[in-house]
Amino acid sequence: MSYLLPHLHSGWAVDQAILAEEERLVIIRFGHDWDETCMQGWQRTVKNFAVIYLVDITEIPDFNTMYELYDPSTVMFFFRNKHIMIDLGTGNNN
Repeated sequence: MSYLLPHLHSGWAVDQAILAEEERLVIIRFGHDWDETCMQGWQRTVKNFAVIYLVDITEIPDFNTMYELYDPSTVMFFFRNKHIMIDLGTGNNN
């Protein structure tokens, strides 16, 4: 399903995607298209209020250290050029 979503192919493109969107939430999925973990079908549920971009962490390693991208799939949220921390209700409230 990732072939239907826009891929960003440079660090500059990632920065511009975050800076350019002023109305909707920007969701960036860092990972690999061949990894099944990254291919979950959640994209359809957020399409009305968010724009989704995909970034291959092997092709663009610029953000691996900055955002500590060690997992196979990492989803980050931005709104008006600000990173948004979310609570997914995991129960770990330490």
